[in-house]
Amino acid sequence: MKVITLREGKERSLLRRHPWVFQGSIAKGKADPGETVRVVASDGRFLAWAAYSPTSMIRVRAWSFDEAERIDDGFFERRIRRALAVRSRLPVASDAVRLIHGEADGLPGLIVDRYGDTLSAQFLSTGTEHWKATIAEQLLQATGLTRLYERSDSGVRGLEGLEPVTGWLRGGGATELTIQEHDWRLTLDVAEGHKTGFYLDQRDNRKLFADTVRHLGLQRVLNCYCYTGGFSVAALAGGAQQVVSVDSSGPALARAQAHVELNGFETGRHEALDADVNETLRRCLKEGRTFDAIVLDPPKFAPTAAHAERAARAYKDINRLAFKLLEPGGALFTFSCSGGIGAELFHKIVAGAGLDAGVDGLIYARLGAAPDHPMTITFPEGEYLKGLVVLKGAA
Repeated sequence: MKVITLREGKERSLLRRHPWVFQGSIAKGKADPGETVRVVASDGRFLAWAAYSPTSMIRVRAWSFDEAERIDDGFFERRIRRALAVRSRLPVASDAVRLIHGEADGLPGLIVDRYGDTLSAQFLSTGTEHWKATIAEQLLQATGLTRLYERSDSGVRGLEGLEPVTGWLRGGGATELTIQEHDWRLTLDVAEGHKTGFYLDQRDNRKLFADTVRHLGLQRVLNCYCYTGGFSVAALAGGAQQVVSVDSSGPALARAQAHVELNGFETGRHEALDADVNETLRRCLKEGRTFDAIVLDPPKFAPTAAHAERAARAYKDINRLAFKLLEPGGALFTFSCSGGIGAELFHKIVAGAGLDAGVDGLIYARLGAAPDHPMTITFPEGEYLKGLVVLKGAA
């Protein structure tokens, strides 16, 4: 077993059970990509069993902090079954669920979503790539399924020195799927959709949006960065009479419109707008158009903290425009999925946007990812999705 020795004082994060070790923390030791290594402190004390990544800034990702544990087939069987047992206890109102959520489930670099009878997985680290065959077999055995599609095409793999890989890892057949979420149905393509095929992390927030639209009687809704229209369907399910979905992807908008029809809503109540969100917000403001509810669910503006300042300006601008377009008493559902923007900073950004727009608002709810996307107390980086529901007050 190869040994990775840390610099003096650099063992603190592993002692706190944080699973990452950065390149600059290592005093000596090397290994092959994905190889299991023994990580020790400068005085030789055992710290963790981990996977080694020779090209990543995150040079080591811990599998286990138990010196007696062995990283073998049985290890992955136990971790996978433990993750599935946790999901079985959660109130997930869907036949689509995140089964494995990386570090939170003790499997750094592994994401697995279940869409009905199909698994879709991302192997994002050298460690999970090294154990891919074992992980695939254990996933199918634990779930009793036969279809596993690989979506290892995230840019994160490039940082690990890995090429993108997509396609059926086990089984085969159609990649177009239909899932049930709360009281509505949605479709996705595991081969073409974002991430593993769909954004399951917003499942409960979509339900809250439907409930808010219904309870507050919100009639005119603007859904920005709508992707395939999950929040748009939720708005219609909540009784909204006019929903405008804005995105720069024609195929995503076509699927959003199909979702409206699939769920039996009148197509005249939905407008799919292929356009830039910022330009659309400014045009609506110029035209004097207003809305009772607005959703801002943009892509990742700040992948790391180094991008936070520029991203903060972008978040502030769209939220300022949204506040101006929102009717008094209306609801703004605003989100950030940027890891480089913490919840406190995001709140400050939205507050600043409201101040610049000349309005105040009540925090109706603070939002995060659905519970099948857990964050552990030792890995705060897992809190990537954060959101606020703001009810607009008077000027």
